[in-house]
Amino acid sequence: MDLSIASLLQQTSLLPEHYRTLSQEEMETRITKLKKDLGKKLFILGHHYQKDEVIQFADATGDSLQLAQISAANKEAEHIVFCGVHFMAETADMLTTSEQHVYLPDMRAGCSMADMADIYQTEQAWPILQQLFGDTMIPLTYVNSTAAIKAFTGRYGGACVTSSNAKEMVKWAFSKKQRILFLPDQHLGRNTAFELGVPLENMAVWNPHTQKLETQQSPENIQVILWKGHCSVHEGFTVQHTEMIRQTYPEMRIIVHPECSREVVAAADDAGSTKYIIDTISNAPSGSSWAIGTEMNLVRRIIQQHPDKHIISLNENFCPCLTMNRIDLPHLLWSLESIADGQPQNRIQVDENTAIEARSSLERMLKRV
Repeated sequence: MDLSIASLLQQTSLLPEHYRTLSQEEMETRITKLKKDLGKKLFILGHHYQKDEVIQFADATGDSLQLAQISAANKEAEHIVFCGVHFMAETADMLTTSEQHVYLPDMRAGCSMADMADIYQTEQAWPILQQLFGDTMIPLTYVNSTAAIKAFTGRYGGACVTSSNAKEMVKWAFSKKQRILFLPDQHLGRNTAFELGVPLENMAVWNPHTQKLETQQSPENIQVILWKGHCSVHEGFTVQHTEMIRQTYPEMRIIVHPECSREVVAAADDAGSTKYIIDTISNAPSGSSWAIGTEMNLVRRIIQQHPDKHIISLNENFCPCLTMNRIDLPHLLWSLESIADGQPQNRIQVDENTAIEARSSLERMLKRV
C-alpha cells in the first residue's frame, strides 16, 4: 500500500451515527450557519463531480487544474474543506501554507485510477525501463495520482499534467527527453500523444503486475510508455454507445472526456477536459443537441443549467463516480462542526519529504498554465 494512502487510513474517523438521522433541511440550515460563523477562516472546495447537495455550499468549484490553482492562491483561510477525493486534498495540503489545514469530509473518498499506480510498483518499474531505454525517459503523472507518485515524477525531473494542459505538458516533456513515462491513466496519455502526432504503434503499455512492456515494437521505436491504469467511470463509455447515439439522434454531437478510450474519442465529435466540456456546452447555440461522455453528476448539472438544449449522457444507464459520491451532507456537516468545536476530523497531511519533491512536480506544471 502507498505510504500516503496508509497515512490517510490511519487518520480515518467514522461518521457519528446520529448525523445520518438528520433531515436535509436541518443539515442545510446548520451548514449555512457554520459557514457564516467561521467566515473567512473556512474555505470549501468542490470538484465538478460532487453531488448538487454538496456543491451548493462550495466557495469555489472546478476541475483538478482550477482547484490546484485556487489552493495555491488562497493564503487566508485557516480551514480548507475539500469536497473531492484524497489525491486532490493532498495536492491542496502541499500547495497551502503550514498554518492552513486541509480536511477531507470522508476518508473513503478515493480514486480507483490513482490507486492503480502505487509508489512501490513505480519504483520497481523505473530501473527495468531504464535498462530498456537508458536515460531517455521523463515521467509525467496525471494529477489523479498520489502524493508519492507526484514526488517520484518530481525526483526525476518530470511534472504533473491535467486533462486541460496535457498537450502542453507532453510537448514540454518531449523537449526534455526522447521518451515519456505517463502515469497512471493510459487513455489520457494515449489520446494526448496521438493528437500530438505520435503513432499508436510507437506507444507501449507497462503492466505493473507482470512487470512487462506490452508491445510488438522494438524498444528504439517506443516514444511513450503508458502505465496500465484507467478511470473506471470513463472506461465505461464504449463505441457501441456512440453508434447508438448516431442511430437514434443523427443530428446530435458527441463530446467526451479524454480519459475515455482512444476508440471512443475517435468516434466522438469532440473531446476535452471537464472545463472544456462545460464551456463548449455553455457556448453552444440554443436548440443544439449533445451527448456527453463524462461523470453523471456533472452531466445532470449541465442538463439542468441548459434547458434550451437537448443534452443526454452518452450512456444513460451509467452511475456517478462512487468514490466522489461518498462526500455527502452528513459528512460535510460533521466536518464543519468538528472544526467549529476545535476537534477537526480527517485532516490531510503529506509528509514534508514527499511534499518537497511532489511540489517540484506540481510547480513545473503550474508555471506553464
